[in-house]
Amino acid sequence: MKQRLAGIVVSLAVVGTVAVGCAPSAVAPDPPLADQFGHVHGLAGGPASGQWFVATHNGLYLVDEDGETTGPIGDHAFDVMGFTPSGQTLFASGHPGPDTPSEWGSPNLGIIRSDDRGESWEPVALSGIEDFHVLTAGPDNVLYGIGSSSPVLLTGTDGGTTWTEGINLPAADLAVGHDGRLYAATEAGLQVSANAGATFTVVDGAPLLYLLEALPEGGLVGVDTAGTLWRMSPEARWEKVVTAEGMVQALGADQDGTILIVDDRGIVRIDGTQTSVVRPIR
Repeated sequence: MKQRLAGIVVSLAVVGTVAVGCAPSAVAPDPPLADQFGHVHGLAGGPASGQWFVATHNGLYLVDEDGETTGPIGDHAFDVMGFTPSGQTLFASGHPGPDTPSEWGSPNLGIIRSDDRGESWEPVALSGIEDFHVLTAGPDNVLYGIGSSSPVLLTGTDGGTTWTEGINLPAADLAVGHDGRLYAATEAGLQVSANAGATFTVVDGAPLLYLLEALPEGGLVGVDTAGTLWRMSPEARWEKVVTAEGMVQALGADQDGTILIVDDRGIVRIDGTQTSVVRPIR
């Protein structure tokens, strides 16, 4: 869903190597993660339990809990820089791929939307103009985004058709809690707004985070600059969950409360303090 703030982290490129050996089946294995995805910008719950959307440099994919990968969905191999579900609708932004329809916009896609789980997309706003590196939706379906051209917080209340400019907010990531509070990961620390982004205050005692995700039962998870995953309870208490291996590219959570990250191991599922690799990097 999101992109890093340059002042907090450096951009990440994952290098994969192809394993060589005898395959007992005629079914070809999935290519290495980096070869297939390029890199990962976002993660979100998929259309069914145990499925997750993976927003990548090479399109939108589905990965299930067994690591089976489908995509790019609809054969749309565009660079999904920003991505967020909002109810049954998917919103995305980024850059066109080699076969992207010209009406989507170029060099930036603005906001595009899908009502059929990514099989087809239509341009909605700012086509050719804006590339949202940060994009999220609240439980009330209000969209919040920050484009690559400006740190201005943009808000959309009509399905992304029109956007209202707000304050300057150089944030690496945004997340909306189940209570509607808008959180922003900034170089000055975690900040929160109780008035739809009109004003923000610093969250005292929070770690310095660059990735955020709201949890369905309340609270947040976030990744700090050392690669530690933190959980904030609905009562605003912080606890360390796990430490990633290498830089974390993306963070997501589904409606079941399952947390996913992409780090040097690949796509990693987190249950409590236990981790399991859903899709290895090689």
